Order: sequence, then C-alpha cells, then structure tokens
Amino acid sequence: MAEGKTSNNSSLNKAMKSLGSFEVAFARFRVSLSTPARLKVYKKLASLLRNRFSLMNALDIVYDSITNEGKNTSEPMAIAIAAWGKALQNGLAFSDALKGWAPSRERLMLSVGDVSDLESALLNLIKVAEGTEKMLKPIIGAITYPSFLLLMSVLVIYAIGAYMVPPMEEAAPNARWQGTAKDLVAVSHWIQENWILAFSFFPAVFLTIYGTIGIWTGPTRKAIDDCPPWSLYKMFMGITWLLSLSALIKGGVPISVALASLRRDSNRYLVERIDKAMDFIKNGDNLGQALAKSKLNFPDKDVVADLKIYAELDNFEEALDKLANEWLDESAEAVEAKASMLNMVAMFAISGIIAWAVFGVFEMQDQITSAMG
Repeated sequence: MAEGKTSNNSSLNKAMKSLGSFEVAFARFRVSLSTPARLKVYKKLASLLRNRFSLMNALDIVYDSITNEGKNTSEPMAIAIAAWGKALQNGLAFSDALKGWAPSRERLMLSVGDVSDLESALLNLIKVAEGTEKMLKPIIGAITYPSFLLLMSVLVIYAIGAYMVPPMEEAAPNARWQGTAKDLVAVSHWIQENWILAFSFFPAVFLTIYGTIGIWTGPTRKAIDDCPPWSLYKMFMGITWLLSLSALIKGGVPISVALASLRRDSNRYLVERIDKAMDFIKNGDNLGQALAKSKLNFPDKDVVADLKIYAELDNFEEALDKLANEWLDESAEAVEAKASMLNMVAMFAISGIIAWAVFGVFEMQDQITSAMG
C-alpha cells in the first residue's frame, strides 16, 4: 500500500457515523440511475489502486474530493461512497458493498476482481459501460427522430382535417367531392371523430414494442429479429453481452460459469439465447459452435463464424476481447447507417402526407369554384 498517502479514512469514518436511513435511500435511488457518475468514481478508484493505495484509502480520497473536504456531504455520490466504506469495514467485498447502488451486471464484473485484481475489474467494467453507452446513443437517435416525424404527420393531418377542410365544406355544402378531395374530406371526418385514437396509435405501438422487446421469444421473434427496431435491440444486446462475457473471461472466469453468471441478470430474450448455447457447451462444443447450433444468429452471424475459429486458439481471451471491440466500432457505424435510412423513410412519409393533403386542398378549391360557376 502507499504509505504516507492516506488520511486514515478520517472523513469517511465520520461520514459513515452520520448516515441517516432516508438520506441513504434517496442517495441509493439517485446513484443507481446515474451510470456516468458511477463510472467517474470507478475511474478514480482504478487510478488510485494503480498507484498502490488500498481500497479504503482510495474511497476516502475520492470522498474528500467529491465533498470538497467535507463541506458538501449531502451529495448522493458522497453518501454512496460512505456507505460502501461502511460495508467494507463490516467485512463485505466491494461488489457486495455496491448492492442496491449499482446494477447486478456491474457487481458481477467487479466480483471477479474482488480477490485477485480489482483495478483490472474496474477497467474492464468501465470499458463495457462506455461501449454500451456508445451503442445506446445512436440507437436512441435512430428511433426518436422517425417517431417524432410520424407523430408530426398525424398532427399535420389533424390540423388540416379539423381547421382547413370544414370551412371549405361550408363554402360548398352541396358539392360532390371527387378524387383526392373526396379522400381528404373522408379523412377529415374520421380524424375529427376519432382524434383520440389517431394520436394514441403510434404511442401505443411504441409502448407495446418497448414492453415486449425484452420478453418476446420463440420462432416468431427469431423471424422478426432482423427487422427494425428489433434488429437494433438485437445488436445492442449482442454487443453488451459479448463485451461483458469478454471481460469475465479475461478475468479468469470459465466460459460456462461466465454464461451462467450473465444469465442471472438477463431478460427472457437473452436467457433464451444463453440457455440454448449452454446446452451445446455442456455437450462439448466451444462457444462459437454452440451459438451456431442454436440457429438464432446471435449475437451476429459473422461474429458467430469468427467465434468458431477463435474458440480453438490458445489466446482466446485476447481474441474475444479484440473481436468484441471491433464489432462495437462496426456496429456503431451500422446503427448510424440504419438511422439515416429510417430518417429518410420517415422524411419521405411525412413529405408524402403533406403533399397529399395540400393537393387535396387545391382540388377542393377547384371543385368549389366549379360548383359556384
């Protein structure tokens, strides 16, 4: 340990004695939802551990930094660090001290280094979390903008149907509408009578997809897994899983144990894929062969083909780590390409709807003029 570089945990000890149950509960809620804040602390801890500080001393130093030498002790992350220190003094491992403060996936990855090398476990966790974040942002962008445009198209149709068409109908009450004008009038009547349904349709579809995307399994899910937005979810889950698996194996965890550990923290979608792979691994197949025989093309057809080769190499841990990071970069580019395509389709859709509505309004004007003539 680094002698002469510690503060004997004085600040942390004092903070641990003054923790209230309500403060801890609120701080736990805030910290559990703030991945960037946790990663920032993990990076500081890894840096201090690299410089031969003990974990308790590292926590004390980070606590002093966050609280400005004890002046802002009500910060959620400061309370978290104090609680972690208290748990460590009670004999818990660091991964156990984080229970309730961090997702179980993070705690699982840190448990690998509790005894052997916590610094490396922290660095692996940071890499996985940053990789996951790198994929999450473009995926959210790929879904959010097209969804916004679709809702805007409904709003445009409603505005035209509710505010432009009725006055024109009143101007020619006996007109017999034809062509696009007839269609526009019909849509106008429908949307005025069913505007709740019109505005709730897309949100209901999105909520249904969101609610079922992690639990829908079986042959029907496999058939649709390559279509957006399910293909984006498959890519995200595949990368997160492969990065986590790589980190665990790199930490010395056997493949079967790593898969079983990741399974405990997975939803039904991922559990189905892990279980099928584990069945073949138990029969002697390597990871790539097992994923290929599961016939789910998870995490990706090309990745599975590479894993069949790499699993036979002596340096499988390094090869898997390299494969996971290369696929992360390639997938980020693929998501951006899919996002551009979805955005283009949405733009064409809303442009077509506006053009149809405008053309219908012009036809109504022409037919009103003809009726008056």
